Amino acid sequence: MKSITSRTNPEIKHLASLHTKKHRTKHSQFIAEGIRACSTLIKHGHMPYALYITERNLPAAQAIVDDSQIVLVGDHVMEKLSTATTPSGVVGLFSIPKSPSPDQLANGLVLARIADPGNTGTLMRTAAALNAKSVVLIEGADPWSPKVVQASAGTIGMLTIFQWSWEQLIAHKGNKKLHALIVSGGKTPQKLPWENALLVVGSEAHGISQEWVDASDETVTLPMPGGTESFNAAVAGSIALYLASIKATPTR
Repeated sequence: MKSITSRTNPEIKHLASLHTKKHRTKHSQFIAEGIRACSTLIKHGHMPYALYITERNLPAAQAIVDDSQIVLVGDHVMEKLSTATTPSGVVGLFSIPKSPSPDQLANGLVLARIADPGNTGTLMRTAAALNAKSVVLIEGADPWSPKVVQASAGTIGMLTIFQWSWEQLIAHKGNKKLHALIVSGGKTPQKLPWENALLVVGSEAHGISQEWVDASDETVTLPMPGGTESFNAAVAGSIALYLASIKATPTR
């Protein structure tokens, strides 16, 4: 298997450049950090160009890819590849999927101006866990940034990702209903039909713009008997999506 020891190696410099959206877009590539994220992506059909690993991670890497796809690097090289404060020792290089066609839009989430990569990745992970197939991102975090991919634990590979404007969502949603999650005044999730709907979640700081709320078909509010002002965006979206999935799934 291949080994790289220099931080100035062109291959290493290329991977490090993928920390930025500009270069991810230019090369249609992204990196995933950690054996868990990489193995989840691989399990769902996203094969890496290569896995860059430190020697202690060799057995774990050999369990998911052939030796020909493994590149051994030193700890000092891994520090350049990783965006984490404490590198996991595993970085995979993957291709960004092509933009899906609008007819692939299925039930799921709309993330409206959610800029925090941790919240974005967490909501993707929830969507994947609850079998929500689509995630639409509007003016928020880049879904292929290392922090989003890591927060999703690689489950981004189980989802169909759309990067649209609000106008494109309205134009392409077809007969799907938009249910906007708001702090107060909406219906509880149990009172809405979810069989053909998308849950719209806004940023923690600003929520969903009033214009977009008005353009939605329904509004949803989570009761908060403890009297707090609001939930974290990822928590609120996850709870609402869970309640929606229970409502939409027929009992056996």
